[in-house]
Amino acid sequence: MAPTATQTQLLPPDLPAAVIPKQFGNYKEQAAGAKSYNTKLEEEGNADRPRANYVNYLPAWDPNEKHPPLEPFEHIEHGVNADKSFPDLLGPLAKVEDLTATIGSEISGVQLSSLSNAGKDQLALLAAQRKVLAFRDQDFADLPIEKASEFGAYFGRLHVHPTSGAPKGHPEIHVVHRGTDDRSGEILLETRTSTVAWHSDVTYEKQPPGTTFLYILDTPTTGGDTLFVNQAEAYQRLSPAFRERLHGLKAVHSGHEQADSARHRDSIVRREPVTNIHPIVRTHPATGEKALYVNPQFTRHIVGYKKDESDALLKFLFDHIAYGADFQARVKWAKGTVVVWDVSQVGNSVGAFF
Repeated sequence: MAPTATQTQLLPPDLPAAVIPKQFGNYKEQAAGAKSYNTKLEEEGNADRPRANYVNYLPAWDPNEKHPPLEPFEHIEHGVNADKSFPDLLGPLAKVEDLTATIGSEISGVQLSSLSNAGKDQLALLAAQRKVLAFRDQDFADLPIEKASEFGAYFGRLHVHPTSGAPKGHPEIHVVHRGTDDRSGEILLETRTSTVAWHSDVTYEKQPPGTTFLYILDTPTTGGDTLFVNQAEAYQRLSPAFRERLHGLKAVHSGHEQADSARHRDSIVRREPVTNIHPIVRTHPATGEKALYVNPQFTRHIVGYKKDESDALLKFLFDHIAYGADFQARVKWAKGTVVVWDVSQVGNSVGAFF
């Protein structure tokens, strides 16, 4: 038999531990955070890298900032009684173009910050129906942070993320920030074949978020797109018998891996991590739609199943969601873009590092 053309090179036994990136189960860390943050470079820039356009939004990580466990609260779903013809949201200048047949719409001719309460209710409903809305030419980034927070608070209690950086004095603002010297994407690819990490935000909380707003501050020329997946459509694609089998099943969602990753990066943990149990299928109160509610970032196992059984079923659901290109959409960011989506029915991932 002829020898193979290539030879496997094994790692030497004395390889330093620091060369092997630490992993935290299925959780993928997608930002270096405080560990690589250069305050002077971000605020002032240099000959090669411009300063941040919105210095007031630059993240801070205060190790002394600690928050108690979240208390239960009564949530009002504003889309329930909204006018389904959207007269206060989509005025005569509004232009709506669907991104795909199954998820997402791009909307122009609407200024979100000027909406009445009725318009905000209709916004919550439209987000629940179309899952993702991309509004162009918005003024959110130029508003005082307090005004942006006030707008968001209409839709429910603002969530304080347990590990992310936030503008000083505004822990309720979750800044998705990649520093000028951030190599987290390269480091992640040393142990993973892809940076894509499908998730629904902070599903480990007892009362996870609903209507969510993300607006752009600085954006690269290319890269940084956000992928979205319609998990209600993912549910509908399953056979009736399979859907029925999922009803009544619950899964454990964990924030411990995210907290462990933050500590490993010398970042912060504002609030001690939690685990909570949620149904695998959730029903939206405004639309009545059922949607899958699992994701590989935070969903760990199915209650009452043995590990092998749970892993097999969750892997099928994770793959079903990830491979469903015909119920996914990609949003390319541009100055003035605000994206609104309903986290209870939509998963997302960064499309590519930049």
